[in-house]
Amino acid sequence: SYRLCFFFFFYSTSSVFITMLLIFTYFFYCLTGFCHSVPTTLGTVNVDYDILDDRRRVLEELRAPAQRNFTADAQQVDVLSANRLDRAGDQGHRIPVSNSFGTKRFPQAIIIGVKKGGTRALLEFLRIHPDVRAFGAEPHFFDRFYDRGLEWYRNLMPRTLDGQITMEKTPSYFVTKEAPGHVCTMNCQTKLIVVVRDPVTRAVSDYTQTLSKNPSLPSFQSLVLKNSTTGLIDTTWSAVRIGLYAKHLENWLQYFPLSHFLFVSGERLVSDPSGEMGRVQDFLGLKRVVSDKHFYFNQTKGFPCLKKPEGSSKPRCLGKSKGRTHPHIPTDILQRLRDFYRPFNHRFYEMTGQNFGWDES
Repeated sequence: SYRLCFFFFFYSTSSVFITMLLIFTYFFYCLTGFCHSVPTTLGTVNVDYDILDDRRRVLEELRAPAQRNFTADAQQVDVLSANRLDRAGDQGHRIPVSNSFGTKRFPQAIIIGVKKGGTRALLEFLRIHPDVRAFGAEPHFFDRFYDRGLEWYRNLMPRTLDGQITMEKTPSYFVTKEAPGHVCTMNCQTKLIVVVRDPVTRAVSDYTQTLSKNPSLPSFQSLVLKNSTTGLIDTTWSAVRIGLYAKHLENWLQYFPLSHFLFVSGERLVSDPSGEMGRVQDFLGLKRVVSDKHFYFNQTKGFPCLKKPEGSSKPRCLGKSKGRTHPHIPTDILQRLRDFYRPFNHRFYEMTGQNFGWDES
């Protein structure tokens, strides 16, 4: 009887002790952060948390009702830019989860133009390179948001390690009068890349993009001609004005020597992407990593796509907005526009030392 009582007492005391020990252990682990119901991923992930944080902060600044001196049109552009930043990402790189690695630097190279020339394709191709880090959206700092200051601009950029190049692309810089001076104020040694394309084809592509957003847009021929009787080209229409490459380059050459520019052929970027990318990598002082093994030609879209990247189930092509079918433009209108651009093209060939062959088509 005595032994039986002792056994029950020892058993009950031991049970209470073990239970308290388990409870104490549980609370200890919770307090030290080891009892999360969802395990923390270690190593690397495909999402750049640093850039996501930057994007949220930029959006807050762009959407804030802070005192702006913009016109109604400029405010509308501001909202559109914010939307683009919202969709931007830099998901092509694998970096540690911590956002404390690397340093935010001003871009050493900028793709400054031209709209509908192939700038998005060039940036996506460049981002394959492990030594290139680029801001995904178009920041429009040197043409729209310069009053926010250089520090604001620098903080937009992704972090880079030693040996990596920081880049951004905003095609409207090339045609903005104040942009060269603004860029030079940041750094007059900045490398500048201009993707150019047959100005006639570029104008039609520009019109096609606008038409997709505004189906009620007047016809191409009614916009391109000042007067249908005289046949004079309306150079005030932005789709035409952007193609005056020689005029815009003259403005940039007031601040930067020709050696700081690389002129990329938009046509060759489609027909020979690896060859053109070789020139770009050489210009940037990069090892030739991006080569023909990275590309395949998409017959449906009509331009090259990137082969399936590691860890992805499908290849990477540019979005649906790229490769739109152009509307039919009367042949005589296209010929008038081609004749109009011819002297400007020849001047551009002389200035750059490159014959892009647009007048042979």
